[in-house]
Amino acid sequence: MRLFISSLLIFCLSFTLPLQAAQEKAKTLPEVLVKSKKMQKSLTVPTVDSAKESAKRVPGGTDVVAADDYKTGRASTLQDVLGYSPGVFVQPRFGSDEARVSIRGSGLQRTFHLRGIKLLQDGVPINEADGGGDFQAIDPLALQYTEVYRGANALQYGATTLGGAINFVSPTGYDAPLIQGRIEGGSYGYLRSQISSGEVIGPVDYYVSLSQSRQHGFRGHAHQDAERFFGNFGLRIGEHAENRFYVTLVDTDSKLPGSLTKGQMWDNPHQANVSNVTGNQKRDFDYIRLANKTAFRWDDQLLELGAFWFQKDLFHPIFQLLEIFYNNAGGSIRYQNFKELLGHKNILTLGFNPVFGTAKDLRYLNAGGSRGRETAGSHQSSYNLDLYGENLFYILPQLAIVTGGQLSFASRKTEDQFLSDGNHDGHPTYQAFSPKVGVLYDLTERSQVFANYSRSFEPPSFGELANRTGGGIADLTEQKGDTFEIGTRGHEGPVNWDFAYYFSSIQNELLSLNDGRGNPLGTINAYETRHQGVEFGAGVDVLRGLIAKNEDTAKQDKVTLRGIYNWSRFAFHRDPIYAHKALPGIPEHFTRAELIYEHPSGIYFGPNLEWSMKEYPVDMANSLFADPYVIFGAKAGYKVDRGLSVFIEGKNLTNKTYAATTGVIADAQGRDSAQFLPGDGIGVFSGVEFKWG
Repeated sequence: MRLFISSLLIFCLSFTLPLQAAQEKAKTLPEVLVKSKKMQKSLTVPTVDSAKESAKRVPGGTDVVAADDYKTGRASTLQDVLGYSPGVFVQPRFGSDEARVSIRGSGLQRTFHLRGIKLLQDGVPINEADGGGDFQAIDPLALQYTEVYRGANALQYGATTLGGAINFVSPTGYDAPLIQGRIEGGSYGYLRSQISSGEVIGPVDYYVSLSQSRQHGFRGHAHQDAERFFGNFGLRIGEHAENRFYVTLVDTDSKLPGSLTKGQMWDNPHQANVSNVTGNQKRDFDYIRLANKTAFRWDDQLLELGAFWFQKDLFHPIFQLLEIFYNNAGGSIRYQNFKELLGHKNILTLGFNPVFGTAKDLRYLNAGGSRGRETAGSHQSSYNLDLYGENLFYILPQLAIVTGGQLSFASRKTEDQFLSDGNHDGHPTYQAFSPKVGVLYDLTERSQVFANYSRSFEPPSFGELANRTGGGIADLTEQKGDTFEIGTRGHEGPVNWDFAYYFSSIQNELLSLNDGRGNPLGTINAYETRHQGVEFGAGVDVLRGLIAKNEDTAKQDKVTLRGIYNWSRFAFHRDPIYAHKALPGIPEHFTRAELIYEHPSGIYFGPNLEWSMKEYPVDMANSLFADPYVIFGAKAGYKVDRGLSVFIEGKNLTNKTYAATTGVIADAQGRDSAQFLPGDGIGVFSGVEFKWG
C-alpha cells in the first residue's frame, strides 16, 4: 500500500501544475467570467462558521475546533487538536498516533482502542460496528475543523453514548488552497510532511492530501511510521444538490513500549517495558475507506444521504498475537426542516443510521512478534440500528424547548472457529429507547444558558465480550445512564466562555479488569457508578493596542489568555466491594492554559502550561496513585492566510518526569505496578507551511 500511496503523491504534484497552467490560460479568454471559489460554498460540508452556529442550537456541551487554531504549533497528536476543547481528556500514550480519549468518563478503563464515543469523518461513522474506534486513520493536517458534541448532545448524529461524538471534517475544493505544503520536525526523530491541493472546476471540486509521519519516540521501542491519503471529490447537481465521494488510505506501524512501574518511570522514563521488547509488541494496520454523501438543500429543508465501507487489517503482537480482519459498512439518512411551526421558529431533525460489521479474529502465541501456535479463532458480526429524532421549538424568540429520542437495536454475534465443541459461541442482543429534553435561553445575541436531561445507552463491544481469560463470550448487559446538565456559553466584549456542569447516574458501567501485571481478566458490569464534573473553557483579551493602535480592533495587536479546566469526579456508589471509592484512570482536576501575544502582521508568541493538580488512583481499591504534575511550554511563529508561515514550539521545557496517563487495575494492594505511561521529556519542534492559490 505504501508504494500506492507514494504514487498518489506524484500524481497530486503532477496534477496541480497543468491545472494551474490551464487556469492561467482560461483567464485570457475575454468571455469567461471567473468567479472566486471563496464566494461559493459546498452543500455537503458546512463551513466552520455554519458549524459554530449549529452548535449554538444545542442545549448542552459542544465545541468546534478550527484547524487554524492548532496549526500555530505542532499538529501531530490528538492532544494537539483537542487539547483546548473543554470536557475532553486526551493524552498521548506514547508518540503521535496513540492516544487515550475520554469525555465525561467514557470508556474509563479502556486505555486503548477507544469506546464510548462515536467517531465520524464528515458526518459518516468511522467506528467499527461494535462501537470500538481508533484515531490512526485521522490526520490533523487534513482537517478543516473538528466538532465535539459531549454526551447526548450528539443526538443529531445518532449518538447516545456517555461520551457523545467527535466529527472530523475535511476541507473541500471550495475552502482549500490550490497548493499547500507543510513540514514539521523536531525532537525524538519526529518528522511529518504533507502536501495537499483543492480547487473548483465548474460543477466539480476536489481536495486531496498526502502525508507521511515518522518518529523514533521519547521511549525505547516506540518507533512509529505512517502514510495517509485523503481525498474527496464533489459534484454540484444543479442549484440545490451536491454529491461527494471520499477516499481514505492509511498504512501505519507502531511499536508499543508498554507501561512501567512508578519506580521504573522515575528511574528512567526513556525505557520500554522488557516484555514489550522481547515480544516485539506493536500495532500495525492497513486501512481503506470509501464513503459517499449526497445533500439536497432548499431554503428551509435539508436531506443528507450517506453510505460507507471500510476494511482494516490489524497485526497486533501483545501478550498474545492478534490478527484481525475488519469489514464494516453502513449508511445514514438525515433530514432537517427549518419551517416555522404555529408561527414560531422550529427546527426538526430526523435520522436513521444502520451500521454492519464483521471481523475474523485469529489469536496466536506471540513468538517474538511472529505467529506461534494458534490459540483461538472466531468470526464476529455485529450491527447497530439507530433511529433518532430531535425538535427545537422556540416558544419565545429567545427561549427554545428541545425534545428528542433515539430507538436503538444492537447485535453482537461470535462463532468460535477454533474449538470443536462450539461452547464459546454467543449472540447477545440489546435494545433501548433513549429520551432527551432540554431548554435553551438566549440572554443576548451572543450568550446563552441551557439545561437538559438525557439517557445514554451503550452496548458492549467485542473488546469487552470476547476478551476473557479462557476464551468464550462474556455475559454482559448494556451500560445505561441518566444525565442532568446545566451550563452557559457566550462571547461578550473581550471575554468568551463555555461552562457546563453534569451529573450522571450510571447503571451497569462496563469496567475492564486487569491483574497486577496488566493482563486482561475480562469485563464486568459495575453495580452503580456516578460521574459528575465541570467542563470549563474561556478566553479573554487581556490587553489590546499595545503597539499596533487602530480604531478597527481587528487591526490591533493583543495579549490573549485562554484555557480549559475539567473537574471529573467519578466514583462507585454503594458498591459491595469498593463502596464509594473513586473510579481510577483520569485526574480529578486538570487544566491547560496559554498566554499569547498576537500582532496583526501574523507574529505570535507566548508560554503555556498543563497541570494535573492532584494525585488520582490507578486501581479501583484506591491504593496506588499517579502523582500530580505541572509542565510548561512555549511557542512562537508567523502565520498568514496565503504564503509562507513558520513556527517553533518547546514542550515540557523543565524536562519534568510525569505519567501522561495510566492503565487501570482492580486492586494493586498498595504495591507498585506497571501501569504508568511516561509523558515525553523536553522537546523542540518547528515547522514551515506554504499556501498558494
